[in-house]
Amino acid sequence: MFTTGDWKPYGTASGDLLVCLRKGDQPKVVRYSSTGTVLQEIQYDSCCKPLYKKPIYITENVNGDIIGAQVMESRNEAQHSVECDLCQQPVSFFCRRCGVNLCDPCVTIHLRVKSKNGHDIVDYTSKDDYDTCHCDSHPQNDCSAYCKTCDAPICILCVSIKHKSHEMSELSDKIEELLNIIAKENDRLQSSKHELERILDHTTKLLSSISSIYTLRKDEVTARGEEWIKQIEKTVKKLHQELDDMQKEHETVLQKQKKEFEEMIEKVDEMNGKTIKLQKSKNVKKMQTFVPVFQNRKNLNEVSQYSFPKLYEYKIDEYLENKLKENDLSGRRISEIPKVTSVIDTGFPADEEDDDRLFDMAVTDDNKVWMGGKSTELKLFDLQGNLHHIVSITCVGMYLCMYNKQVVYTTEKTVRMISDTDTVVTMFTTGDWEPYGVTSTASCDLLACLLKDDQSKVVRYSSTGTVLQEIQYDSQCQPLYKNATYITENVNGDIIVTDWEKNAVIVVDRLGIFRYSYSGKDGEFFACSIATDSVGHVVVTDFCGNKIHMLDKAGRFLRYIIPEGGIEYPRGVCILGHGEMMVGEVLTGIAKRIKYLEE
Repeated sequence: MFTTGDWKPYGTASGDLLVCLRKGDQPKVVRYSSTGTVLQEIQYDSCCKPLYKKPIYITENVNGDIIGAQVMESRNEAQHSVECDLCQQPVSFFCRRCGVNLCDPCVTIHLRVKSKNGHDIVDYTSKDDYDTCHCDSHPQNDCSAYCKTCDAPICILCVSIKHKSHEMSELSDKIEELLNIIAKENDRLQSSKHELERILDHTTKLLSSISSIYTLRKDEVTARGEEWIKQIEKTVKKLHQELDDMQKEHETVLQKQKKEFEEMIEKVDEMNGKTIKLQKSKNVKKMQTFVPVFQNRKNLNEVSQYSFPKLYEYKIDEYLENKLKENDLSGRRISEIPKVTSVIDTGFPADEEDDDRLFDMAVTDDNKVWMGGKSTELKLFDLQGNLHHIVSITCVGMYLCMYNKQVVYTTEKTVRMISDTDTVVTMFTTGDWEPYGVTSTASCDLLACLLKDDQSKVVRYSSTGTVLQEIQYDSQCQPLYKNATYITENVNGDIIVTDWEKNAVIVVDRLGIFRYSYSGKDGEFFACSIATDSVGHVVVTDFCGNKIHMLDKAGRFLRYIIPEGGIEYPRGVCILGHGEMMVGEVLTGIAKRIKYLEE
């Protein structure tokens, strides 16, 4: 009939032709004659603002009103209620074939709009109920069968014409099959939701604590810097004092030398004067008397040579101290038959159920050892077995460590410390999680093994209980631990845990990234407790094997440590230094001091 130029047409109406047009973001309605003559353009209201956004359908009412329907830009335009797509009144019905929301008055208008697919008006509240698909070949018909050959739903006309020779099935059978697949997939997704929520919760906690972690680390750097400044100022002051002392000493010596040489020059001048007089004299006796004076006068004294102090520049190795320690131990061999140098009878009573007595131990800076066992007491022994101190607590001493020279232990959802006055101080609580093993770190934090239901994790705390780091999953979002029990930190920052359910040693680096695991060399193995020495050796007590496993810092097995006389059911272990360790026998309550490195 005619073209619309650059404008794209949408809906039309009868009589004169009313057409919805759109070019770019400009919409309008135009009335055309049958030959395409533009009779009227409708685009702006009385305030020169656009009337339309996206008009798609149009009709003319009996009173001559021009009614256009436009789609909403987004769901947000609907605000609190769903509106009719034609007039923006509250919706009542829905056309399934056209996908249009309709109010009561607009149903009649919509039905007058011709559509090759026809119309299917339903109540809006049931628009999703009993929804059917329409045949691709005959859009006016609902699908009633399924063509297996074409793998497509079809209508009754297709069954008798185009797909007559194809393999058919009931549409309901295909629907049931697809719904079963969807249900299974949905169940699979729903079953993973709990794990996803756990990982999300873990990630959220990490995200919420990351600021405090880095703030604490910055504070540590600042504190370390201030300490360095103090040390530098102290060293500078010391060097200044040394230079002042050297200056005074040199000044004294040089003043003395100056005086001596001034006196010598004065004597030389005096002798020269007498010589001149004698040269004019004929007095032999005076000459004979003066000659010995010349001869007794010594030659020029030796002059002291002085070199002034110089400042030499050296590169500082920040790991020098650790390297010296490492060299001290790394050059020593592991004893073929380690010796038991002393034995401590801790005196803890036996458990009525399993006869357990001695659980854990922690060594102090002055080489004494705190012992925890099957009683509400912690005992402090020296290395010769003498009991020095007893502290009463409200639980058994299952898990111990030293922190800022104080003994720390865990109990029900709480981490506690014994003060200098033997007062039990609650450091912090662990919420819904039960704490197990605990250890202090080189950065003055605490690492604790936590358990809740079937979840296990390692958490790094500040001394006030601020969560600095959580370690629970590997890079594949799989749990690292099942029952993390004992824990320690190696010299390289690795976090080493014994997992009693996995029956393995699990090791991650300081960032919580998995490094390696160890499940024994051969035979029966139960990873009980763990410790490390200054070289990075990993020492694991094997409860079932009655021996101790020694690994290097990379997790490679080095050898078994079985002292002379053997060891029975070892559990707690701590490193004493100088190539010695203390190992506790859980059933006898005996702690054995073992020399495992040769001099």
